Amino acid sequence: MTFESMTRRRPIAGATAVTLGDRRVRLLDRARIYNCGITPYDVTHLGHAATFVWVDTLSRVLRVLGVEPIVCRNVTDIDDVLDDAAREAGVRYDHFAAFGQFRFEGDMTALNVRTPDYEPRAHRYVDAVIRLAAALAEGGSAYVREGGVFFRGSHVVRRWGLEEREALRLAREFGGRPDDPAKDDPFDVAVWQPAEPGHPAWDSPWGPGRPGWHAECVAMYTSTFGVGVDIHAGGADLRFPHHAYHAAMAEALTGVAPYARAWMHVGAVTVDGAKMAKSTGNLVLLEDLLATHPAPVVRLAIIDRPWAQSWDYSPGVLDVAAARLEDLHQAAGSRVGVTDEDDVERLRQLLSADLDVPAALDFAIERGGGAARLLTAALGLS
Repeated sequence: MTFESMTRRRPIAGATAVTLGDRRVRLLDRARIYNCGITPYDVTHLGHAATFVWVDTLSRVLRVLGVEPIVCRNVTDIDDVLDDAAREAGVRYDHFAAFGQFRFEGDMTALNVRTPDYEPRAHRYVDAVIRLAAALAEGGSAYVREGGVFFRGSHVVRRWGLEEREALRLAREFGGRPDDPAKDDPFDVAVWQPAEPGHPAWDSPWGPGRPGWHAECVAMYTSTFGVGVDIHAGGADLRFPHHAYHAAMAEALTGVAPYARAWMHVGAVTVDGAKMAKSTGNLVLLEDLLATHPAPVVRLAIIDRPWAQSWDYSPGVLDVAAARLEDLHQAAGSRVGVTDEDDVERLRQLLSADLDVPAALDFAIERGGGAARLLTAALGLS
């Protein structure tokens, strides 16, 4: 029995349902997934990879359930951090970004992460951001001030349930400039920001400038999908301010709420309890892991756990994953030519219940045969 025939659904009444966190999403034949992509200014580390492997796993699971995922994964190649890194390297920001994107795509291919259906790059959507800024200002959810266009954001903090002190800390950490005197409120954010030395600039009705971070994603998603998405995915650290403002701007633009039917905030990867980040010097580089371990082992180490759970990396995690993968492969080699439809249906149930990969692995290893072979292919571990 082929993988395609094993994943073909029996005729059913009603929509396919997938649980993600506290949301149950009913789907017909397609699912629109927006995946916050990289800012290509550095090499890929395990924390980056975890998000993209989980989104790829979600996509593969949806296919098993008879739903075709349509994935849009953006590239933020207009960003202050990128500009700083390019300037330090002595190259143009766009050349620096293109090289970083090339390396990232190689890492994703090595991890068996499928190429997304759409991969918009921010620098190609500057005109769309200008139109977005004009529309938000015309509708009263943004205002023009000193060559910039600012989105009114005080309600965003309340909606996402954050205390003001924590929201201010996060705004500063992610370059939101809450102390900018041009703003009416510290939680207003730039849709279009005035030109500054050391950064690229484009002409606009308000003078030269560049897009704001959140606005870039809104412009790219809207140009790709139109109104709303089924699932918005990204790292848990992007929940606020990035995802929060993305949703608020999208809803202000379209008048349709909620912007996303479900959110997939993938848990952070830590080392000795500290978030993996360049600033802390604790990066575990993907290229180093792939030089010493097979890609399916690295992939399984990422997904053999609840997707929303933060977890601490140590080399022992890879040893556990290697043993689990060996058990799965041995189970897949048993009962050759036998596929129990009840086993296949049980796997579908487990995977549709919040992407319960650990439970699906336990079941497939125990049952062996077609269940193990299906799961190996469905999780991209072959």
